[in-house]
Amino acid sequence: MSTGLFVTGTDTGVGKTRVAAGLCRAFAAHGSRVAAMKPVASGCSASPQGLRNEDALALLGAINVPASYAEVNPYAFAAAIAPHIAAREAGEHIDLERIHQTYAQLAARADVVVVEGIGGWLVPLNERDSAADLAVRWRLDVILVVGMRLGCLNHALLTAEAIERRGLRLRGWIANAFEPRFERLPENVAAIGERLFAPCLAVLPFEAETTAEATGRALSPGLFGVA
Repeated sequence: MSTGLFVTGTDTGVGKTRVAAGLCRAFAAHGSRVAAMKPVASGCSASPQGLRNEDALALLGAINVPASYAEVNPYAFAAAIAPHIAAREAGEHIDLERIHQTYAQLAARADVVVVEGIGGWLVPLNERDSAADLAVRWRLDVILVVGMRLGCLNHALLTAEAIERRGLRLRGWIANAFEPRFERLPENVAAIGERLFAPCLAVLPFEAETTAEATGRALSPGLFGVA
C-alpha cells in the first residue's frame, strides 16, 4: 500500500515544485518507487502533444515510476489564472472524481505519491471544491512550503491552522528563500519554528538555478531523520 504527501504553499510561486521534485528524488534515493501528480495546472504552453506545464514536466522528470503526462497532470489550462476560472473559460469542469481515479492508478504502482497542490491551500478548483479537498480525500500528510518574504509569518501560521482544522497532519515545513534580498531570514525562520507544531525539514537558500537532486539531498536529513 502506498503512502502520499501533499505539498502546499503559503502562496503561488513560492517553490512548491522545487520541493515536490526534491521530495521525489529524496524518496527515490532511499529506495522507494515514487510517482507524482500536479492535478491541475494553469499557465500551460502548447506543444505537439498538447498543453504542457513546466511544473508538471519537472515532476515527470523526477519520478522513477513510469507514468504518462496525463497521469501526472490530468487538467492543464493555457491561461495563467486561478484554476476554476481557467477551467470555466476553457469550457471544462474540474472533476475531483477524475483526479481521484488517476491518483489511485499511480498509487497502485508506487510506494510514495507526491502531490503538488495548486497555488495556496484553499485555491478553488470549481464552484464547491478547493485544492485542500484533494488532500482531505486521500488523507495525506502535508508538507508546507513557506516562501520567505515579507508577510510569510502570517501566511505560514494561517495555512498551518487551516491544515489542522481539516484534520490532517502537517508533516513538516520548508523555508524557501526564493527572494535574493529578503532581510532577516534567520529571525523569520526562528519565529515560524517557535510557533508551528511541525518540524522545519529544511531551509533552502536562494539559488537562481538548482536541481531536484540537490534539493532532495537538502531535504533528506529532516525528512528521514538522518544526519
